[in-house]
Amino acid sequence: MKLKYLPVLAAVSILCIFTACDPELEYLDITDTDTELTGATKYIISATPIGTTGIADYLLTTNSLDEGMITTKGNGLEQDGSYRYYLTHKNRFFSMLYGQGNPGAVTSYRLDSTGTLTRLSNFQSETVHVFAPVKDDVFTIKVPRSGNEFASMYRVDARKYQIVGEKQVNIVKLAGNGERAHFTWATQVGEKVFIPYMSIKGAAPDVFGTAYPDSSWVAVYSYPELEFEKVIRDNRTSYIGAYFLDGLVETENGDAYAFSPAAATNNGLPASTKPSAIIRILKGTTEFDQTYFFNIEQESGGHHIAAQTYLGKGIFILQMYPQPKSLAGTARKFAVADVINKKFKWVSGIPDDITRTTTINNYSPRDGKTGYIGITTASEGSYVYIFDAEIGAAKRGLKVEGGTITAINALKY
Repeated sequence: MKLKYLPVLAAVSILCIFTACDPELEYLDITDTDTELTGATKYIISATPIGTTGIADYLLTTNSLDEGMITTKGNGLEQDGSYRYYLTHKNRFFSMLYGQGNPGAVTSYRLDSTGTLTRLSNFQSETVHVFAPVKDDVFTIKVPRSGNEFASMYRVDARKYQIVGEKQVNIVKLAGNGERAHFTWATQVGEKVFIPYMSIKGAAPDVFGTAYPDSSWVAVYSYPELEFEKVIRDNRTSYIGAYFLDGLVETENGDAYAFSPAAATNNGLPASTKPSAIIRILKGTTEFDQTYFFNIEQESGGHHIAAQTYLGKGIFILQMYPQPKSLAGTARKFAVADVINKKFKWVSGIPDDITRTTTINNYSPRDGKTGYIGITTASEGSYVYIFDAEIGAAKRGLKVEGGTITAINALKY
């Protein structure tokens, strides 16, 4: 399987359209308020059951990611559909159905005082592929890959489960080069929302191809007004993130680091001539820092960034495409990147026969050291792997039987 194209299957839905709701969908608590917490944490493992149809995942809860076993057999909360994707924000868990081009259900959950995962609401939505926490909202974007030239931005209140703001953006005009701006993700940076995008042709037979493989773009919008301010540009690497993969992270000091896989294609062939790298936007600025360039492709001996997991304090776990200059295959190599000091080292303890990894939904306590990533292998099945960035090593933790790990999240109660 090509990790690069997993996102094409993964467009998800979270945009509330109350007028289009299925009569069976319920609004259990649309005046949901925050409750007093005990300080305890429970982890939510989303796992696709083996040998079933019509079930996207089971939501399993556990007190520990470091050891033990949980199973999908007779356990968990069933999530219907072919694909589900997840987000936690304001201590709520959102389960989003990919609607196969049609509106789909979004279910929200919270832990009750006993640590039991409890449904709060169920509502309909359009299909989107950008969804991210921004201030008190779940910010979403519906981005057409061809035809319609307008992307739709929505602010969904994370407590009220309803739209509180909307904006239409002409993505052909935004690109300004005859192609279209295809947003990859969105990140709150300071008081604004920064939205990286890739430039794509948007027309058959090369919809995701581009004639501009060696440029990076981040669109800046005010928030909550969603007024366009500028595009931040750079030509030292390629586009930031990837379709359905987060490539921009704000660190604790307010700086933002941007990750490029240098994975642009033209007519189906790799076209980026610039290296896979990390670039930076300093706090309070809207320009790439020209004094900073972390050449990951050079440090790794020719590998490309496939995904990142932030551990806090400027430390990231990078998932890397497995072969130098290759953009194909499940990410089978892992590395630690200290972006502040520009240090890189490979992670040991990773199995050889990986068939799937979790990418956008991994967990870290943000201690600058520890990360938890789901790894499924052909020989041993699915485990949560515990990453220790200080020593550059990973080991098996919680085992998930009867299913393939698709996401790891955490809530407090």
